[in-house]
Amino acid sequence: MRILISNDDGFHAEGIQTLAQELRKIAEVIVVAPDRNRSAASSSLTLVEPLRPRHLDNGDYCINGTPADCVHLALNGFLAGQVDLVVSGINAGCNMGDDTLYSGTLAAALEGRHLGLPAIAVSLDGRQHYDTAAKVVCDLIPRLHHQLLRSREVLNINVPDLPYEQLKGIKVCHLGYRASAAEVIAQNDPRGEKIYWIGPAGLPENEQPGTDFHAVQNGYVSITPISADMTAHHSIGALQDWLERE
Repeated sequence: MRILISNDDGFHAEGIQTLAQELRKIAEVIVVAPDRNRSAASSSLTLVEPLRPRHLDNGDYCINGTPADCVHLALNGFLAGQVDLVVSGINAGCNMGDDTLYSGTLAAALEGRHLGLPAIAVSLDGRQHYDTAAKVVCDLIPRLHHQLLRSREVLNINVPDLPYEQLKGIKVCHLGYRASAAEVIAQNDPRGEKIYWIGPAGLPENEQPGTDFHAVQNGYVSITPISADMTAHHSIGALQDWLERE
């Protein structure tokens, strides 16, 4: 198996390096990742400036672009030979609920799926036990098959920040959702100009049993199938009825 790995925390992040080291025990691995932290880049592509892949001594690449750029360029541009799977992560921090709208980690996986490959995204609910998340991925990959990695879908995996032996198991979950984000933080720069920082994400608001939040908070790995189709299918009938009544 030949696996393409990317992320949004940047090439030098501990998560992606731990993941690559573990996956190289079971597969051929190529890392193509941003040259710096591009968290919350979502699925943005760089269209107004050139992308410059830098080939590193170990055969990996870093690029001055977004996570989606990295996967798009690798699969549609310079990477030779067949790739069997795209894995994005390990992200420093969870990507659950509304996080998925902003996540560059998930975006890299979605770009792989958009280009016709099965893909998974993996995040750690913390910053310590990257080895746990890497082992979970290595456990799951040999068990996955095409019926689980469906067209236009990716698997979004979130792992509790615990030693591997303390994990309680794996649960298939739907997305929860968060409360509104905190207010932006206003400051002045050294020249007296007003600057703003985006505030932290809101706390989980829907963390009932069955959600990804509930699973991870209770020591389980969550797996959620994610589709790029954002249509609210349950509302189509009501809208159609409304139009027909007008």
